Amino acid sequence: MRKSPCTQNSNSVATVYNYEKYARLSIQQIRWIMKSIGIWPNSLKSSSPIKKYVRVLMNVICVGIVTFVFIPLIFYVVFEVEDTYSTLKFIGPFSFCLMIIVKYCSLALCRKDIRVCIEHIKSDWRNTWYHDDRVIMTRNAEFGRRLIVINGFFAYSGAIFYHIAMPFGMGKITERNSNLTYLPLPFPVARMIVDTRHSPINEIFFWIQFASAVISQTVVTATCGLTAVLAVHAYGRLEILMQWIVHLVDGREDFSDNVDDRLAIIVQEHVRILCFIELIEKVLHKVSLVEVVGNTLNICFLGYYTIMEWEDGFAITYIILLMSFVFNLFIFCYIGELVAEQCKRVSEISYMIDWYRLSGRKSLAIVLMIAMSNSSIKLTAGNIIELSMSSFGDVIKTSVAYLNMLRTLTT
Repeated sequence: MRKSPCTQNSNSVATVYNYEKYARLSIQQIRWIMKSIGIWPNSLKSSSPIKKYVRVLMNVICVGIVTFVFIPLIFYVVFEVEDTYSTLKFIGPFSFCLMIIVKYCSLALCRKDIRVCIEHIKSDWRNTWYHDDRVIMTRNAEFGRRLIVINGFFAYSGAIFYHIAMPFGMGKITERNSNLTYLPLPFPVARMIVDTRHSPINEIFFWIQFASAVISQTVVTATCGLTAVLAVHAYGRLEILMQWIVHLVDGREDFSDNVDDRLAIIVQEHVRILCFIELIEKVLHKVSLVEVVGNTLNICFLGYYTIMEWEDGFAITYIILLMSFVFNLFIFCYIGELVAEQCKRVSEISYMIDWYRLSGRKSLAIVLMIAMSNSSIKLTAGNIIELSMSSFGDVIKTSVAYLNMLRTLTT
């Protein structure tokens, strides 16, 4: 379909093209984030025993720190909490920690598939020589980067408010009977394990919990960022495919002069994109299910905490956390909607071209593309819930319904 780039004289087709620079535009941010918590897949060329051991060590440390935080919380809730509201207040943080561990392990176990996805992205950049095609891919890559930045801002803001601003805002607690002064911990620890009222145990647990929060929010950002990078890339490739379809009949300066060659490459590219979307679904469907189910509960609890503590001055912390969870859920559903709609647009564009000018039975290939586009793979949460804006609305409605039920039962 495309002539050799070495023989092109047109300004629209690159003669010297540094594809690695453009590939970094797509994956650089998510690589930094996932490397920091040890779940970025090493390339086959750079794989070595030392790197594998370091990565396993990072996995153990990250999971260990998060587990170190929520297990003492379980003992505290079971053995020391007596009132209903305090119990409900710590169910939210417990479910969040559990979500983090499940998502982290899911991504760690999918390293090979993630590596295939990354190599697919690099291959697409390597084979994109036409200027207009690169503009489309660049625009979508920058959109993915913006989503990562916004998601990281919400995630880390929530962690700072919950683990730094709220404890210091409450001030140090002074017990006159025992002559102890200590900072309240975001995640209380059962005294049967250790008494965190004493220094330096109080300070050690405080900063370990903050480190756990940083790891947790990095996992959140990595999950959302990986979803954005992969899905937005698929969206961009579908947009390029539609441009190819538009020029199927009359050709383009970088296309082959033979209509059969153009048709064959278009069909091959369409199949390749659908396989990539199927791989994205394989990588993310478990994480997406955890995100949807967990955020349904967390949005409900955060709304409840905001109402109950509105007059205590800590509602702003819960509001920021609520915005973070809602935005994460929105990104998953919005991106799923984008990919599904783009697949449908391929069928619309395929019909709108002058396919009737194709000689012989060549137009039958267009019929097959239309059929495949209308029945193509969609991004789902655990192969149960389709990721779409309709699903986003349903989750928000469900969370509000749970919130109303919770308020009715506890007041």
